[in-house]
Parts: sequence; structure tokens; C-alpha cells
Amino acid sequence: MIYEIAVLPVHKEQIEQFQHAFANVEPLLRRAEGYGGHMLAQGIETPEQFNLIVRWRSLEDHTPGFEASEDHRIFMLGLEPYFSEEPSVYHIEGAAFTTGEHDFSTSTLNSNTDF
Repeated sequence: MIYEIAVLPVHKEQIEQFQHAFANVEPLLRRAEGYGGHMLAQGIETPEQFNLIVRWRSLEDHTPGFEASEDHRIFMLGLEPYFSEEPSVYHIEGAAFTTGEHDFSTSTLNSNTDF
């Protein structure tokens, strides 16, 4: 499993329109081969920056898979008018989130360090 992380910079005055546009093209993403879910998150400090995180079965499912498809072309055409600059995209390998308390006694940080 891999995650695509796309940083989507949106014109401040078009945030609401972008959100509506994303809702309109979202079904194209959902039906892609290897799609495993996504999250569109708006920045708190920078509300004009959105992070789209998509779980893919494999890197090949995203690229060249979805990125080379007609659905991707239409998906991007629906969003491009709202971008203030070119989005950046990268991938990470991932597993499930870890939950629970962190045991700081096994940390590599020096416990005498002031922050």
C-alpha cells in the first residue's frame, strides 16, 4: 500500500468553489483501479492550501494507472482553474497508524534537553 500526497494551493477567494469542484470530480477518483480511500484536508494556518491524501494499492495503480487515464484528465480539468500554482505530488509507503501512548523512556532524545 502506498499513499499519494498532493499539496493543492488554491486561490484564497476561490476556496469554496474549489471544494464544490472537488466534490463534482471525486467520483472519478473513487472508481480508479487500485483506489483505497482518500482524505482532502484544508490547512489550518494556510486555509488556501489543501492536502489530498490518497491510498493506492500500488504506485503503478496511481502512476501510470490513474494519471494516464481519461478520468484523471477530466479530474484535473475540473480543479485546475482554482490552483494558484502548480500542485506538488509525492508518494510514501505506508502502514496503519499506531495508536496508544508513546513510551518516552525508550526515546533516543536526551531527557535533559530543554526545548
